Amino acid sequence: MAHPHRRLTTMALLLAMFLASMEMTAVSTAMPTVVGDLGGIQYYAWVFSAYMLTSTVTVPIFGKLSDLYGRKPVILFGIVLFLVGSVLCGLSSSIIQLIVFRGLQGFGAGALQPIALTIVGDLYSLEERGRVQAAFSAVWGIAGIIGPLMGGLIVKYLNWQWVFYINLPFGIAALVVLMLAFHEQVENRRRHLDFAGAAVLTIAVLSLLLAANGEYPLLLGITGIALLFLFVFIEQRSPEPLLPIDLFSTRLMAVSSLAGALLGAAMFSVLTYLPLFVQGVMAGSPTEAGFTLTPMIVGWPLAAAISGRFIARISFRSFVLAGSFLILGSAAGLALVVQSKAGYGMIYAAMLAFGIGLGLANTALVIAVQTHVEWKLRGVATASTMFFRTIGGTLAVGLLGGILMQFLTDQAHISAETASALLSPHGGQSLSQELLREAASALGQSLVPVFWIIFSFTVILIFVALKFPGRTVDRPPS
Repeated sequence: MAHPHRRLTTMALLLAMFLASMEMTAVSTAMPTVVGDLGGIQYYAWVFSAYMLTSTVTVPIFGKLSDLYGRKPVILFGIVLFLVGSVLCGLSSSIIQLIVFRGLQGFGAGALQPIALTIVGDLYSLEERGRVQAAFSAVWGIAGIIGPLMGGLIVKYLNWQWVFYINLPFGIAALVVLMLAFHEQVENRRRHLDFAGAAVLTIAVLSLLLAANGEYPLLLGITGIALLFLFVFIEQRSPEPLLPIDLFSTRLMAVSSLAGALLGAAMFSVLTYLPLFVQGVMAGSPTEAGFTLTPMIVGWPLAAAISGRFIARISFRSFVLAGSFLILGSAAGLALVVQSKAGYGMIYAAMLAFGIGLGLANTALVIAVQTHVEWKLRGVATASTMFFRTIGGTLAVGLLGGILMQFLTDQAHISAETASALLSPHGGQSLSQELLREAASALGQSLVPVFWIIFSFTVILIFVALKFPGRTVDRPPS
């Protein structure tokens, strides 16, 4: 923790986190317009799923690499890969190209947040860590205000490609500062990376995602589950496992992982499908669609700041439970909004409660996990919380995308091309008013079950949160 450039390093990490959070808010705002321009609403979920798939499977890999080779080379590599992917996304001329390059961008994103939070765990004590985590959460709040506005203005006055190009100055600045300011000492020891485990995990998650999207669901679902069992078998015998199975033998790690997956399922699903509802059903602009996400991303850091200040004196369980119940109520509110097509006021209120719930629960989960393990496992343990959160979101977004398209295709008079044109800034010029209304109505009806399924994720979250250990602080094992 005695680091000569701790503050400067922290500022660079905050900048890297700002890069990732801006990507989430600005791209979520622009995506309906992107699909309207490139076409292919049937692939809408894949633009998000490809990014989350690659960022999910690489999180434990980068976490393990950071424990073996140090945090610095891993996070620098991640930033460079993220920027390359961003440029290629902006150059995409088809929805398929965009999906591929979003996957590449996700590879880099897999190193940003988990390694940044791991470095924070290295540099700061438990008492300091809560306050610093609150600062990182505040980055999400700032991005929640700037991202939707910037995404909407870019779509309106430039073109959607600049939503990806805007990442370059922030990423380059973070890269330069980390190269100059961050120094670490890594223990010299024999290193072995679990390539077999990484390959099996990647194929398993891909199989489950394809099954969730309705591609040979029985065959690929069984294949994915079987590969997960094979992954556990490999990890138990690997000298340097990607995800040490023994790490999840404790109640805290097991409950935190499952709770994180359910949090990710709810959060990423809302971020993906709420802008689609606002722009496609409520006929809102891209900026209006993006601003419905702002209360959530502003509420998150506010709640994180409160929990970070008191978390060392109050049980982690209290914050996890309080956050989970707030998320449950807000998910129910969003489902009712989509079903009744209520106004923006109810959306803003529900999203603010959602963000506060995430700030309370997620901050407690991350700090509890970091406090529970010793240094040599902190990278992989922190990454595991990100891994389960993103894998939950990845599979949920894919599953809901398949459900959405199933309901849309059941309404035979509404084609995918018509639904795509509905999202285009110039869609009204290619559709009659009657067809425009029919397409909006069909999309709205198809989104109702999507949001009730999101609510069901939060119901399960409550039962999991009730199992969280009640101790105030878990000390690292001796």
